[in-house]
Amino acid sequence: MPPTHVKILVPGSHDMVSLLGQRDELLKIVEAAFDASIFVRGNEITISGEPAEAERVAHLFGEFLALLEGGQVLTRESVGHSVDMIRSGEELSPKEVFSDAVLIVRGRAIRPKTAGQKKYVDAIRKNTIMFGIGPAGTGKTYLAMALAVQALQSKSVSRIILTRPAVEAGEKLGFLPGTLYEKIDPYVKPLYDALYEMVDAEQIARLMERGTIEVAPLAYMRGRTLNDSFIVLDEAQNTTPEQMKMFLTRLGFGSKVVVTGDITQLDLPQGQMSGLNVVREILTDIEGLAFVYLSSRDVVRHRIVADIVDAYRRFDGAKE
Repeated sequence: MPPTHVKILVPGSHDMVSLLGQRDELLKIVEAAFDASIFVRGNEITISGEPAEAERVAHLFGEFLALLEGGQVLTRESVGHSVDMIRSGEELSPKEVFSDAVLIVRGRAIRPKTAGQKKYVDAIRKNTIMFGIGPAGTGKTYLAMALAVQALQSKSVSRIILTRPAVEAGEKLGFLPGTLYEKIDPYVKPLYDALYEMVDAEQIARLMERGTIEVAPLAYMRGRTLNDSFIVLDEAQNTTPEQMKMFLTRLGFGSKVVVTGDITQLDLPQGQMSGLNVVREILTDIEGLAFVYLSSRDVVRHRIVADIVDAYRRFDGAKE
């Protein structure tokens, strides 16, 4: 079959450097990903190759132009994720994914960066209880906290509760030296780190003093009913089945729960079942409750992190 030639005329309102990158660095990413030839002359792009492949590349450039039209900047990261979406035949387009501003912080938008992250964000918005399961670096906690801050700002909830199991201390924090906050700080510090990226430090102090934002170990949820709250349980793979049941039954009216965890990184004692693994078998077909699974394709840290995640997955699969 003779090759197909698809021509794209880039509107004069667009800078070709914004589309192709400095020294064509973004164009080179596309060329390496597809079995098609791409020629650029002035503001005209010609794509030659097998019909389906040429159409995929043309569709990709159409998405890039739509993103630029919306005021977004193309980066190596966003182009790489866009290529992955087009090649894998994702239902969601790059424009749909990257145009979703979850939260605006100091003029910067926090957005999903992969199709998996977009599905995760949409599932949190749609459901009362959402489980986000996936490896490190997939944005599970960060996006959940961005949605929590957005919900507080829009007055959808009246408070945010962030919690983690303090597994290393067996939750017996009374035996540790120092004040309550000094005892729990090592376990909840990663939550604070993300929070300080989204809310000014002075405002966080005021909100915590009022109880509008609460960061505490999971043990401190016992015996409470959490109404009108956005609650995030992080590192849920380190909960016991009893702790998970206790936590989920704290849910009150007008609240939303997001549970995040990585089932490949258990810190529980040998032989102890994970509450996150147990609920995957128990909580099926419940309206308003959903599971979203993220993978190495959704890792948004350094590229090598995704490769490390895949290497461990292959190693664990070989052992099993």
